[in-house]
Amino acid sequence: MWDKEHKILGILGGMGPLATQLFYRQIIERTEASCDQEHVDIILFNHASMPDRTTALLSGKAEELFAALAEDAKRLERYGATAIAIPCNTSHFFADKLQGELSIPIINMIRETAITVANRAKPVSCVGILATDGTINGGLYQKACEEVGVKPIVPSAKTQALVMKIIYEGIKGGRPIDYNDFIAIEGELSANGCEAAVLACTELSCFKEMYRLPDYYIDAMEVLADRAIEACGKRIKKK
Repeated sequence: MWDKEHKILGILGGMGPLATQLFYRQIIERTEASCDQEHVDIILFNHASMPDRTTALLSGKAEELFAALAEDAKRLERYGATAIAIPCNTSHFFADKLQGELSIPIINMIRETAITVANRAKPVSCVGILATDGTINGGLYQKACEEVGVKPIVPSAKTQALVMKIIYEGIKGGRPIDYNDFIAIEGELSANGCEAAVLACTELSCFKEMYRLPDYYIDAMEVLADRAIEACGKRIKKK
């Protein structure tokens, strides 16, 4: 039996499944460990049938989505999780409200990512936000970045449509990705003076891995993995 001091990470996953498996692998690969027993103990709930987050937020069904997220988070707490990670940026629209339902902490991916941007070795004054319509319309990263003194830049409507195409058709839908779409996105980031860009959707974390994107792109899910490792009393592997 685990003692009361034992740290267990609860992952509220399945949004989407490919991103969740990548997050789990990131935790393993980024943990300093020389044997199985030095890795993070994890309870992973892969709730793939969770309603689509962007659709729920834009169609006025947010309360239904919140109820499902709250039920899952409470289940993880009952099963013994001592901290919760949600590898889905759009779901963080409800993070503070969800926290009010729990006695264990939710690791806030959006706030932690904004702090990471602000503390980069090479200062960033202007950062691009690549995310779903739900995350953009909710102003989640805009607010978090402004709070740490970094100017957020969101895509134009035309470019945002390309971001959504990569997320929903390419990664979630498993269809071929036209890399020219991403070149167009990069062009707008450059034209707007962005000194870095946040991959603020976990499907874009998958895209980063597929195409080996440079460090210019800050992966919010990698930030979450590192904070989750620390929350469980483990060390992050040195690069």
